[in-house]
Amino acid sequence: MPGPDAAGHHAADHAVPANCRNCGTAVADHYCPHCGQETRLHMPSFTEFAHEFISHYVALEGKLWGTFMRLLFRPGALTNEYLAGRRRRYVEPLRLYLTLSILFFALIKVSGVSVFSTTVDTAPAVIAGAPAARGVEKSPAERGDTLEIGASLPQELKGWPAVAHAVDRFDELGNEEKGKALSASFFRYAPYAMFCLMPLFALYLKGLYVGTGRRYGEHLLFALHVNSFAFVMFTAFAVMPDGFFKFLLFCWLLGYLPWAMRRVYRKSRWGTALRWVALMALHMLSLAAAVLVAMFLGIALAR
Repeated sequence: MPGPDAAGHHAADHAVPANCRNCGTAVADHYCPHCGQETRLHMPSFTEFAHEFISHYVALEGKLWGTFMRLLFRPGALTNEYLAGRRRRYVEPLRLYLTLSILFFALIKVSGVSVFSTTVDTAPAVIAGAPAARGVEKSPAERGDTLEIGASLPQELKGWPAVAHAVDRFDELGNEEKGKALSASFFRYAPYAMFCLMPLFALYLKGLYVGTGRRYGEHLLFALHVNSFAFVMFTAFAVMPDGFFKFLLFCWLLGYLPWAMRRVYRKSRWGTALRWVALMALHMLSLAAAVLVAMFLGIALAR
C-alpha cells in the first residue's frame, strides 16, 4: 500500500472514485455534478483546518467586512444592495440577524447584567427614569421594599383564576427567587419574542408605505437589517462604560432608522419623520407587550 506523501495524504486519497461518496452519482472530475461535494477526500491536516476557518468564518471572501461596513456606517445601503441583486458579496440577512441576536443575548447572560430588579433603589435611573430628587419622599418601592405584582394587576386579569393563582404564587417568593424567575424567563423567551416581532415590524412598514408598490418581503428585509444594527449597538452598550463615546453611539442609534428609511424608501424628510414616529410608537407598544408576555410566563413557571 502506498505511503503518505509530504502532506500526510495517501495516494488513494487523490484518486477520483467512480461514484460520489455522498450521493452515489457517477463522477469523473473533482466535484460531483449532482450535489457538488469534492470527490478527492482526505483527512484534513491542522493547517487545512486553520485555513478553512480563517477563509470561511472570518474572511468569508470579503462578505463579513463589506456587510458590516454598510450595516454600521451606511444606513439602508445594505438593503438597497440586496434589492439591486448584489447579494453574493454580503452575508444573508436572516443569518446576519440570527448571529447578532445570539451574540447579544449570550453576552448579557455571560456578563451577568441584571435584567430585572425587584427593588427600585438598585437601579433608579433605569426603572424610574432618574434618581429621586433630593428632599422628595421616596415611595416604598424606591426605599427598596418588595414589589408586589398582585397589587398592580389590572382587575380584568384578576378575574382569570389561572393568572391570579400564578401571581399569588410569585408574590410569595423572596426577592432573589423573583429576580431569578424573571431573568430565566427573559433569556428563555426574549430571543423568540424579538424574532417574532420582525414580521410585525415589516407589517407596520407595509402599512406606512402603502401605495408605494413595495412588497412585504422588501419590508421584512429592511426590518432584518435595521434590527441587526440595533443588536450591534445594544451589544456595544452592554460592554462599554458610560461616557461621551457611549452618548455618541446612542445618538447614532437614534438617527440610524430615519436615515435608513429615507435612503431605502426615498420619501421626503417630513414624510420620513412622520412615518418614523409612527413606526417607533407601534414598535414600542409591541415590544412592551412582548416583555409583559415574557414576564408573565416567568411568573407562571416560577417555583
